[in-house]
Amino acid sequence: MTAPVVRGEPPQDALPTLAELVDRVLAGPDPAPIVQPGHPVLRRPALRYDGQLADATFSALVELMRRTMHAAPGVGLAAPQIGIPLALAVVEDPGALDAELAAVRERPRLPFRVLVNPSYEAVGPARVSFYEGCLSVRGWQAVVARPRTIRLTGEDETGRTLDEVLVGWPARIVQHETDHLHGTLYVDRAEPRSLATADGVGGSLAGEPTPTTAARLLGFDLA
Repeated sequence: MTAPVVRGEPPQDALPTLAELVDRVLAGPDPAPIVQPGHPVLRRPALRYDGQLADATFSALVELMRRTMHAAPGVGLAAPQIGIPLALAVVEDPGALDAELAAVRERPRLPFRVLVNPSYEAVGPARVSFYEGCLSVRGWQAVVARPRTIRLTGEDETGRTLDEVLVGWPARIVQHETDHLHGTLYVDRAEPRSLATADGVGGSLAGEPTPTTAARLLGFDLA
């Protein structure tokens, strides 16, 4: 074992601006690498987007996030997940192919959309529990109880105001991605005893329409 290397903090003027950071990411691998737990960007509130980027740069960033989400593959991606501390996310879900899953999880197709400075609040008291995974917590899944219905506010990529109500799986996706913009990972909200790998027995439990069997076998309560 060697002694840790101690280095001083870099001078403030050495830190890249948001625009410089985005340019670096755009010039890097495509799809972009997805950061994993331990990266500070996942634990810090993202910057509100107020036009800090040129229109062409912003559009290029959105398209890179879209390609990265598809390649992963995933149904949502927030800018901090590719190392950019900006309140921006993209979502898209083809929906559940299995009819029972689609009905139980209320998982219709969610067309591609961009969320800028999104925020949400619960509508009504109903909460539902399902397994979730995350591209930034690779290889694991856990049960998360979330509001079934939410009110989403924010803007889209054109600056148009968003103010709408979402139900079921689309609401879950939006909550998950918006949480990223506040430095929150799904594991922070998860039932600890439900944590399971994404394959083997854990994958089988998570693949059931509801986590009822997992709750019984692993010993936790559902919302």
